[in-house]
This record gives sequence, structure tokens and C-alpha cells, in this order.
Amino acid sequence: MSVSDQTRGGSPLATVSNGIVQLLRETYGRGPTKAKSYLNDDVVLVVLEDILTTVEKTLLDDGKEALIREVRLTYQAAESNRFKSIVEDALGRRVLTYHSQVTFNPDMAFEIFVLESQAGSHRS
Repeated sequence: MSVSDQTRGGSPLATVSNGIVQLLRETYGRGPTKAKSYLNDDVVLVVLEDILTTVEKTLLDDGKEALIREVRLTYQAAESNRFKSIVEDALGRRVLTYHSQVTFNPDMAFEIFVLESQAGSHRS
């Protein structure tokens, strides 16, 4: 069963989306214009749209996708504890692992968190 923050306004998933956007806004000087979080079993997926800064767009126009990706993913790794804390605080579950990915056409990022299984839950 998937749940999105758009269908559950004010939910913990909306808190995740808002927290990730705020962190990116604080550290990049601007945040994505759209964010949506999903929970499926023990996986949280945060989809972010319109993520690139003006400098990154300039570099993209110059064919520097690899450089932008390297900088973004290096940043995500350096700040991984802050990203994980946002999810843990909002959902009350420990994050076991976290991965980030960026795409350029379309201009999007994907934050993927694997949560510790809830007591008594099982996978099918």
C-alpha cells in the first residue's frame, strides 16, 4: 500500500517533504518547487522537482552533467545524517540506509530511505 503526502495533508509524510525542502533551501539557497513523499512498507521515497540552481543550469547548458551529479551526490553523503533525521523524526522509525539520485531531463531528485521494520510486521 502506497501513501502520498498529497493525499494526507498534514501527515508525517508531508512533514518529511517539507523538512527535505527546507534543508535544501537552507543549504542550496533555493529548494525544489515541488516535493512529494511516499511510504511503501519500509521504504520512503521523496520525489523533488525543479531542483537545479542557476549555476547548475548554466553548467548543464555547458554539458557538465557529471560534475553537477558528483557535487550533488557528494553533498547528499556529507549531509546524510540530517536527511535521515528528518525522516526519523517525522515517522518515528530508524533509517537503516539512505540513497540519493539526480536527473536532469526532467530536472528531478529522488531521496530513498529504507526504514527499520516495525515490530510485528512482515514482508510478503
